[in-house]
Amino acid sequence: MIETSTIEEKFNHLLKLFSSKRFLKKEGPGNDIPFFICPFSPKDAVEMKRVQKQLVTKLGTQGVQVLNIDLYLISIELLKLRGIFDEIIGREKEFTKDELLELLQNTLDPENELVPYIADLIKKNEHDILFISGVGEVYPYIRSHNVLNNLQKVAKDNPTVMFFPGDYSYSVTMGSSLDLFGKLHDDKYYRATNVFHCEV
Repeated sequence: MIETSTIEEKFNHLLKLFSSKRFLKKEGPGNDIPFFICPFSPKDAVEMKRVQKQLVTKLGTQGVQVLNIDLYLISIELLKLRGIFDEIIGREKEFTKDELLELLQNTLDPENELVPYIADLIKKNEHDILFISGVGEVYPYIRSHNVLNNLQKVAKDNPTVMFFPGDYSYSVTMGSSLDLFGKLHDDKYYRATNVFHCEV
């Protein structure tokens, strides 16, 4: 099974899948909402970052453009745009964990702040596939299911792939489950397809 295969085998599967006409034309699973989850073991996080970069480069040589959005870097950009990044860093010790969490959740709210910013990037950058990464780095102030729910409105034209450090499962009886780091139950999100369940 490809989910338990080597990093190299996963890379080869993803490269074949993402460069296939069927995937790019949204003719496979998830053709109504072309969202895909690429789950991986948290212990492979560094390797998967390398895989992502290699995919962007290799796909580019095949004429497939990838817009790579790192939620962590986007969060920093938004905090700087609001003029509060340096203040948060300077006063971090003064905040309780709950106060800091509330501040970040309000400033980086997916519906009103984060996704509109991503929507602007989508409009300004030609691409065939959208990569979303940095999911683990922004937990708990940004939850992956909230990002996906709000992206449905703005990322319908091209396949969107979220690289997820944990487990994504779906069954008719149990529904869907996003389990960050394989331990933290993020929430249910049923409109995405596991990339490793896609045939190439």
